Amino acid sequence: MRIVIAGAGEVGSHLARLLSDEEQDIIVIDEDPERLAPLDSNLMTVCGKPTSFLCQKEARVGSADLFIAVTPYESTNIVACGIAKSFGAHCTVARVAHYGFMDPANKETMAKMGVDRLIYPEYLAAKEIITSLEHSWARSWYGLHDGQIILVGVRIGKKAPLNGMQLKELASKPWGFHISAIRRNHETIIPRGDAIIHEGDILYITTIRENVESLVEICGKTNRKIRKVIIMGGSKIAIRLADMAKGRFKFTIIDNDKSVCRKLALKCPDARIIHGDARDTDIMLEAGAEEADAFIALSSSSESNILTTLTAKELGIPKSVAEVEDMQFIPQAEALGINTVINKKLLASSTIFQLLLDADSSTSKCLALADAEVAELEVKEGSKITRAAVKDLNLDKSMTLAGLIRDGRGMLITGNTVIEAGDRVLLFCLGGALRKVEKLFG
Repeated sequence: MRIVIAGAGEVGSHLARLLSDEEQDIIVIDEDPERLAPLDSNLMTVCGKPTSFLCQKEARVGSADLFIAVTPYESTNIVACGIAKSFGAHCTVARVAHYGFMDPANKETMAKMGVDRLIYPEYLAAKEIITSLEHSWARSWYGLHDGQIILVGVRIGKKAPLNGMQLKELASKPWGFHISAIRRNHETIIPRGDAIIHEGDILYITTIRENVESLVEICGKTNRKIRKVIIMGGSKIAIRLADMAKGRFKFTIIDNDKSVCRKLALKCPDARIIHGDARDTDIMLEAGAEEADAFIALSSSSESNILTTLTAKELGIPKSVAEVEDMQFIPQAEALGINTVINKKLLASSTIFQLLLDADSSTSKCLALADAEVAELEVKEGSKITRAAVKDLNLDKSMTLAGLIRDGRGMLITGNTVIEAGDRVLLFCLGGALRKVEKLFG
């Protein structure tokens, strides 16, 4: 697949590296040679404005299967997509910075302008946080097809019944779930039958809706209802979150900039706004930390978000969410026990990954991990995946089939399962396995 990325900022560079690992044909456009320099050794780059006709011709955009515009400026992204579409790019994706573009009523207008898909990272982040608050016992929660298949990320504690068990022991238990992957020591692995579950492991477990309650119990968790939420930082994510979840949670937003607080008062009329520094314990107590159910750190500093979340945990707030945009800090945040880590680059990358697999992004979700992906794929007639039972397919060790939707009903996959054309399969694969996936499902 030929992919052109306009914008070599944090999101564009991360996408380029991710997709180059998948052995795709990648070209990156940016007008700043310094941003392109770190990519030059591994990828083809073009220095110039993404909205330049000459620049796009040099990048041979007309033959692109996918054109992704992720510069910091939404107007540039939209215009760049329009030019790419006029040249013949098959599918165009633009990153936007305002929610108004996401209104379904504007979809036809955006299509006429040459934009097929939109990515609004702050919206993706807000959705992720709401899901995390609704399922407080889990680190991550992905419900597919109205919850017919559920993928849960959960950290295993010392007293959890699963702690110390070998995966093949689970086959004799009537629990009804599939451990798709294990996050251990900053690395994601696809486990085999002889793998042993350890305290501190983050398990990614696939199950069906009927088995969720028993899953909470065997993971040693309790599902606490979240009502009162404190947010540090009046960012776009905070504003979008307060709007999308109003009435479901009672929000208090803390920001140390008076002008930001004034804007918050207008944009988030249902939230309580406090001017102050959330790193100050007195400010946290004023915000109601002693009664809060969750704390969400959304400042522009990953370090501050991590440290302040730890302070919130010391004050007894049970649920913690932190935005960690600096990729190098994500493993540390996980190790420190922060319940949910939000990273806009990973969320955007997951959305692009869905497009690469030609999935229906309206019903599918992707798991945002630094070194793994989860996707839902529709099985085509004659696919290799349909030719034998799963145990006889000799699947690569970098992937596992977790569950499927057949005739609108969720099912877990076992070694004896035979995948059929028309099934929608939930697949977990490590980074770099996209080509292998395409061969199975293509």
